[in-house]
Amino acid sequence: MDVQEAYDQWAEQYDTNQNKTRDLEATSLRESLMGQRFERVLEIGCGTGKNTEWLLQICDRIVCVDLSIEMLAKAKEKVATDRVSFQQADINKDWDFAKGNFDLVVFSLVLEHINDLTPVLRKTHDLLNIGGKVYIGELHPFKQYNGTKARFETGNGVQTVTCFNHHISDFTKAAKKAGLSIETIQEYFDNDDHNTIPRILTIVLTK
Repeated sequence: MDVQEAYDQWAEQYDTNQNKTRDLEATSLRESLMGQRFERVLEIGCGTGKNTEWLLQICDRIVCVDLSIEMLAKAKEKVATDRVSFQQADINKDWDFAKGNFDLVVFSLVLEHINDLTPVLRKTHDLLNIGGKVYIGELHPFKQYNGTKARFETGNGVQTVTCFNHHISDFTKAAKKAGLSIETIQEYFDNDDHNTIPRILTIVLTK
């Protein structure tokens, strides 16, 4: 299913559905950025604001971007403050939504829907202040290899969102081409059981 259409449909139940990937990625974000402070943050794929509320605790201002109008509507209900600006945009197109530079750019469960990572990370690099960071939290490639994809139930059955498989090396090569350095790579497992396939891949990059 088309990404925008899918998330518009998913928005009503996104926060209430059981979703291990959503929940574990939220944990990885908090652990990756805990104890740090940022002035301006660009949150790509803010969805219903599941991470926005927490990000407000570690920054001064956030520009929140999402492809889905319905997801943004939920986020606006959840996060009511003039410290946050919400923008509807397709990151495959011009980044007119981002004015000025940022200290942190966040991608939460977004890049699986992007075919070519390099142009997106190059635009990210250009918006970062020197020393700025990029957080990437994605469904782990190992899960993708086994057929796991973003999906949700509707009255017409299970709907699967258009996704692209990315190897870990795809992320690291795209980062290098974009002029970004790898700070950390972490893997997160269901119930912290390292004998299972990891669910979330987390990468932190720096400029």
